[in-house]
Amino acid sequence: MTVLAPAWSPNSSLLLLLLLLSPCLWGTPDCYFSHSPISSNFYMKIRELTDYLLKDYPVTVAVNLQDEKHCKALWSLFLAQRWIEQLKTVAGSKMQTLLEGVNTEIHFVTSCTFQPLPECLRFVQTNISHLLQDTCTQLFALKPCIGKACQNFSRCLEVQCQPDSSTLLPPRSPIALEATELPEPRPRRLLLLLLLLPLTLVLLAAAWGLHWQRARRRGELHPGVPLPSHP
Repeated sequence: MTVLAPAWSPNSSLLLLLLLLSPCLWGTPDCYFSHSPISSNFYMKIRELTDYLLKDYPVTVAVNLQDEKHCKALWSLFLAQRWIEQLKTVAGSKMQTLLEGVNTEIHFVTSCTFQPLPECLRFVQTNISHLLQDTCTQLFALKPCIGKACQNFSRCLEVQCQPDSSTLLPPRSPIALEATELPEPRPRRLLLLLLLLPLTLVLLAAAWGLHWQRARRRGELHPGVPLPSHP
């Protein structure tokens, strides 16, 4: 009985390679927008909610987000959307409707799988009116770009903080840098001396022992020659 092997041609190999490289199999980036998710009248929804507020509810905003192009706006909207969702759970029916209207404008950030917020992020308390004003500013900043010139925001999935100002050294002029010679740190010199001291003592003891043994041998070969005193 003859078993026929399946035919395999170079065209089949090429087809398999194309299937493996297909974007449908690998998926799309975690934060990708092929069209703008921001409506043309988003500011009107934010204004309606701001006008309806009888008092300013306390909220928190991050004050040390890294000033990364387009990413900072996305991060701010991500944090604002969390507050909108939280306020919806305690608001009345009318305010819930207005909050949902604003939420629909920034809900697109939930399609991005952001990493957990870093510990370096610093929050300060402010009023919701300030939060809504900042949300409007960030939407204005993103609208001309998102879904058009900039579509892939996967590099923004890690929220970043500004460097701590206490760790930054004041700038120095090139002349001062050239004229200043950095001395060797004293603790390093002291540590080096402490490490070399036992080695020096061992070498001195070995040299003295070798000298004493040679003198003893000379004394055995030449009686009457005084030997050096042993320490």
